[in-house]
Amino acid sequence: MDKPYFQDIDWPGMWAATTETLYMTAISVVATFILGLLLGLLLFLTGKDNLWENKPVNTIISAFVNIFRSIPFIILIVLLIPLTTILVGSMIGENAALPALIVGAAPFYARMVEIGLREIDKGVIEAAKSMGASTSTIIFKVLLPESMPALVSGITVTAIALVGYTAMAGVIGAGGLGNLAYLEGYQRSQNDVTLIATIIILIIVFIIQFLGDIITSKIDKR
Repeated sequence: MDKPYFQDIDWPGMWAATTETLYMTAISVVATFILGLLLGLLLFLTGKDNLWENKPVNTIISAFVNIFRSIPFIILIVLLIPLTTILVGSMIGENAALPALIVGAAPFYARMVEIGLREIDKGVIEAAKSMGASTSTIIFKVLLPESMPALVSGITVTAIALVGYTAMAGVIGAGGLGNLAYLEGYQRSQNDVTLIATIIILIIVFIIQFLGDIITSKIDKR
């Protein structure tokens, strides 16, 4: 006689794994937004014909971004184990996943920031410069407001990617739904556990996309 479906699921454990995934995603999204925004601004401002044009600096930042956004995430986790151990004191648990999540996502988002800034009409920037606006004023009053829809769209895409990254991090013991799906679902052949974990991850992704679309539509004045 077949056993009832979903009887293998430890619902308190599933909820705990969900909160771990939400925790890892939230912290890494905030850090990624800040670091990615800074890197993206530097990439744009030090580029050709821009406010802080500096080819050597731009080349170094661009190389850093290209290298770290090209490394497969599962390999990046392994490469960062020594740094993670120093920062967190352990390579196991949700906090241990944060350095790899941030380092893996920030360069990706930085490129999206740079692309968003490049789409701004050069005439708007030139007009601000001609009126004597300082660099900080141009950044905070022109560049960021004008590119905000692209920045929000970019962080939405990045946040969704980070949810996937947390699932991969779970395979090496970082906790969360990925860890639960692998240890409890796959290794114990409890397919219902894997199914529910997958459904919850999909719900999280849909919510992120929904919120991102709403915010983008409200701030996009075009």
